[in-house]
Amino acid sequence: MTDSPSSGQVEEHGGALGSRLNWLRAAVLGANDGIVSTAGLVVGVAGATESHDALLTAGLAGLVAGSMSMAAGEYVSVSTQRDSEKAALAQEKRELREDPEAELDELTGLLAGHGLSREVAHEAARQLTARDALRAHARVELGIDPDQLTVPWHAAAASFLAFTVGALLPLLAIVLPPASSRLWVTVASVLVALAFTGWWSARLGEAPPGRAVVRNVAGGALAMAVTYVTGSLLEVSGV
Repeated sequence: MTDSPSSGQVEEHGGALGSRLNWLRAAVLGANDGIVSTAGLVVGVAGATESHDALLTAGLAGLVAGSMSMAAGEYVSVSTQRDSEKAALAQEKRELREDPEAELDELTGLLAGHGLSREVAHEAARQLTARDALRAHARVELGIDPDQLTVPWHAAAASFLAFTVGALLPLLAIVLPPASSRLWVTVASVLVALAFTGWWSARLGEAPPGRAVVRNVAGGALAMAVTYVTGSLLEVSGV
């Protein structure tokens, strides 16, 4: 049974790696949302007016509103997840206190379900329970690491930052170049950025990047085209 601690360490490292990848993926997707939503907004306004002040105001408003919305949504979502995790841990702690033998049998069955013989699973469950029963059940039964519960403020701050970074690209691209080229500079910059975020998100998910890049670029191009046409129609109608 000398291999059990080693196996536990591998699982912990794998869980930590999975958590980091989830954070990276969320950051990439947050930046992607910032790029697409702000690009759609400023390109739509560009279809209706060439006013530098109007473009800057719209871009800043979209950046602030979008980043705050992302942060608030992530905070609420992660808070709910954390509350669920804490409730599950509290229930598990209560069950361990009230019927430890049944919980030992349950842990044995879960370990046996991973391919261990019943005898080896029982011995592993006994050792894990003796070391830290709640931690063992949290990881094996619930898939929760009690030391790495999600933190709502961290998630909110990460979403805010990721969206803001993504939104800055189309905002700067639309307000810095001269009026004659700002639209094309923005479109080109956004499509390149979307190609990168599509490629990176696919790499994080260990998926082929080609389709992800095409989907991302096509979706962003469609969003900008629709908003630009909408802005142009508003200009023509004098709204």
